[in-house]
Amino acid sequence: MSAVFRVAIVQSSYVPWRGAFALMARCDQYVFLDSVQFTRRDWRTRNRIKTAQGPAWLTIPVKQKGNYHAPIDAIEIAEPGWAAQHLRRIEESYARAEGFGQAIGLVRDGYAAAGPEPMLSRVNQHLTQSIATALGLTTRFTADVDLIPREDLRAMDPTARLIALAAAAGATHYLSGPSARAYLDESAFAARGISVEWMSYDGLGAYPQLWGPFEPAVSILDPLLTLGPDGTRSALRVDAV
Repeated sequence: MSAVFRVAIVQSSYVPWRGAFALMARCDQYVFLDSVQFTRRDWRTRNRIKTAQGPAWLTIPVKQKGNYHAPIDAIEIAEPGWAAQHLRRIEESYARAEGFGQAIGLVRDGYAAAGPEPMLSRVNQHLTQSIATALGLTTRFTADVDLIPREDLRAMDPTARLIALAAAAGATHYLSGPSARAYLDESAFAARGISVEWMSYDGLGAYPQLWGPFEPAVSILDPLLTLGPDGTRSALRVDAV
């Protein structure tokens, strides 16, 4: 019986929610699908944190004029000072959190390294990988264009692209978010010898938060700064994998 090698293929997001990291933790390799078209007002450029005034957006300003059909990895950041502004808001919002002292140094280091990057995709990928490392994840990260040439990817339909990338990564199993059930062709994956699995977020329960009732739709920064790295790892149920 051959060993299982599980792969996920996902567009990069700005400090994504904890479910993204729960999915990463279950994968051997995580492929950033950033050669596809950029979408506006989406998780590519923004995410939410909790503040004393309620949930608030942190948004990376990007150059959008003339980029209506540009891929994610071609999108440039418009304001070089964005990282310092976001970090200041994060520190103000979580200074009272129990995990702040354990995690803020990791967050500051991540923003210091990602802040000077001129491209959105590089910022998102760097922050995601730095947080994954802080959580002790051993997942391998790869960009789609490092597996298959960009022009070849562009010529494929969405399903064929995913299958080709999964095959190029050596996947025996493809792990997908549940929202893709409506359109993903499992039989096409099976024809290439790849089993499709579906991620469930049911085990991601509530945890103590600052500022009012529990809010699940927030960045990974919220549990990281609230619970610390070890508490966040436990909340992601990583040790149950």
